[in-house]
Amino acid sequence: MPRLSPVAADRFRRFVLPGLAFKAVVIGGGYATGREIAEFFLPAGPWGGLAAMLLATLIWAVVAATTFHLAHKIGARDYRTFFKALLGRGWVAFEAAYLVFIVLILAVFGAAAGAIGQATLGLPAAVGTVALMVGIVGCVAWGNAGVERVFVWVSVLLYATYATFLLLALTGIGERIAAAFESAPPPSGDWALGGITYAGYNVVGAVIVLPVTRHFRSGRDAVVAGVIAAPLAMLPALLFFVSMTAFLPEIASAVLPSDYILVRLGHPGFHLLFQVMIFAALLESGSGAVHAVNERIAHASAGRIVLRPLARALAALALLVPCMLIAERIGLVALIASGYRALAWMLILLYVLPLLVMVALRRVAGPAIQPETP
Repeated sequence: MPRLSPVAADRFRRFVLPGLAFKAVVIGGGYATGREIAEFFLPAGPWGGLAAMLLATLIWAVVAATTFHLAHKIGARDYRTFFKALLGRGWVAFEAAYLVFIVLILAVFGAAAGAIGQATLGLPAAVGTVALMVGIVGCVAWGNAGVERVFVWVSVLLYATYATFLLLALTGIGERIAAAFESAPPPSGDWALGGITYAGYNVVGAVIVLPVTRHFRSGRDAVVAGVIAAPLAMLPALLFFVSMTAFLPEIASAVLPSDYILVRLGHPGFHLLFQVMIFAALLESGSGAVHAVNERIAHASAGRIVLRPLARALAALALLVPCMLIAERIGLVALIASGYRALAWMLILLYVLPLLVMVALRRVAGPAIQPETP
């Protein structure tokens, strides 16, 4: 973590770190490359896409704040404990959905890493995929401390790179961006569906990052961190979306929209830096997802299994290998287009709706839910 005073470091861990972790899980392969943005926001046009992003951000803020508050109340630091409190015996249904989610997103990350290696260095797709797998294994081997360091330092690189990207876009294609918004109609059609769908499968990130909520001191900390997490996660996508509107409609079908724009901006050095940033984003996203599984295993064992670095690395490897094989077979565009929509509604049904119903019934603040004892 960057050097901070003890008070500032404490506030950072309580209020900002969960948001950086949430952003890390959300940004993944499709977000960082622009493929998810093209799939869920571009079809609604410039203004419709912005409206969909705002709706998704609001959904994230509500669900993340509620999730963090409930998790703090019951002492949940892994998704299994959380869903046993939320769904009772139905927690097994979420476990099955989460398995599908993990396989899908890790396959997307692997496909994205392979596509980046091909586009940037001309390497076979398998090289980028394997490099990502090795990096994730190395990060999660050291548990919470290692994963939290990845979240912080990659976030510094990511926000700085996206800010530079927007500056270059405004100076290079600013007139085209302005023209796209001036000629675009007001939001219409199914822009809301795009926002709900995108928010639906990504909001599970609030549960994935529960290990880093260990720094909360109160329910207020949890709510504030959840509200902050949403804009932290959406800001880079917003900057990228604005730039993408300059190249409508052709960019909508690009496998790597980020590469499509960077080639046309004409800054080779920054082009390479951006691809490095995307790979780093894939690394932190994959690390967050795999670390959540490791923490679930550790908690479920009630102390019988001690996950030392080697055990964590082997568990991660066992999860990653089949996912990366799927990535090589199917490809990035097909994975996002075919898998994410169905997954979104599955997670809304098993996670978002029960959580909101619990809030509506005022059970979150009541004594009915107690911390799980091993």
